[in-house]
Amino acid sequence: MAEGEDDSQKTEEPTQRRLDDAREKGDVAKSQEIPGWFILATGLALLAFVFPAMARTMAADLQVFFAEAHNFSVDPNGMMQMMQSTAWEIAAVVGLPVLFLAVAGFAGHYVQQGMLFTTEKIQPKLSKLNPIDGFKRNFGPQGIANFLKGVGKMALVAAAAFVVLYPKREILAELPALDIVALLGIVRQASIELLLAALVVYAIIAGLDYLFQRQSFMKRNRMSRREIKDELKQSEGDPMVRAKLRQLRQERAQRRMMTQVPDATVIVTNPTHYAIALYYEQGETPAPVCVAKGVDEVALRIRELATEHSVPIVEDPPLARALWATADLDEEIPTEHFQAVAKVIGYVLSLAKGQRARYRPSE
Repeated sequence: MAEGEDDSQKTEEPTQRRLDDAREKGDVAKSQEIPGWFILATGLALLAFVFPAMARTMAADLQVFFAEAHNFSVDPNGMMQMMQSTAWEIAAVVGLPVLFLAVAGFAGHYVQQGMLFTTEKIQPKLSKLNPIDGFKRNFGPQGIANFLKGVGKMALVAAAAFVVLYPKREILAELPALDIVALLGIVRQASIELLLAALVVYAIIAGLDYLFQRQSFMKRNRMSRREIKDELKQSEGDPMVRAKLRQLRQERAQRRMMTQVPDATVIVTNPTHYAIALYYEQGETPAPVCVAKGVDEVALRIRELATEHSVPIVEDPPLARALWATADLDEEIPTEHFQAVAKVIGYVLSLAKGQRARYRPSE
């Protein structure tokens, strides 16, 4: 923050450079609810499509303990081997779903901010140990907003659970009397419906929370007019320096342009305000090229150089003005001026051969 400024002066939207600097520090618009939604959606998919096969595999692995219990050794070494074997089998079955859930959590962060690696957030700072700052974080506007968000989230999820489970109250009351196979089927179906309802509610919560986090992020990165001006000076330089550099570039371009005047084929003039130097060599240039042009003092200098180096000067005010407006330096002249310029060059070539010729300017 610029010295002497407060938050009330930060009325301008942040520049891209300010946003990039914030990103480098780990400050981005991020909602923790979106990774939660991704994990919940993945859990629902696993429960609906993977859980039955996983349950059958685990049941088959564990059934051996009941079917062949008499074959297991109960000495310490035997028990240790049995526990290790069982742990590896369970890990092989459960590991893939856990990996999916971890990837889902990562995807929830990635869709918001892309790949972001920074150590800024984990660096130790004494300000984090300040009890006053901690009190402000927990009981300030952000803390209150997080508390209300948590309460609202629990209320909405509870409402969704009530909507799903209340119609099944009679079936759920009979669960203790059911056998294990029927019990698992009913519990699985109820869990899928419950998670689906929670997923819809959570999508609304995550969307609203992201909008809130985005607004908070943009607000805390707002800039004052002075900060924008200072940033512009740092990125593009002082306006006076830029103007000076622009002047130097123009002077260099003008000097380079003047060096080509002595080699020009003809100078078309206004006669006093405009001067355009054209170069044409049959077999070398497909069309005449504008090698120099200028007005007033620059035009006068072009005519002086042409006189010094015996470059023909042809007065044609309409053509001179047209070439000044449309011809670019070091580029061929526009096609609409080919005929008029061909007339000028033909006149110059006639003079070079010692022929008597008379030039009539364009109309």
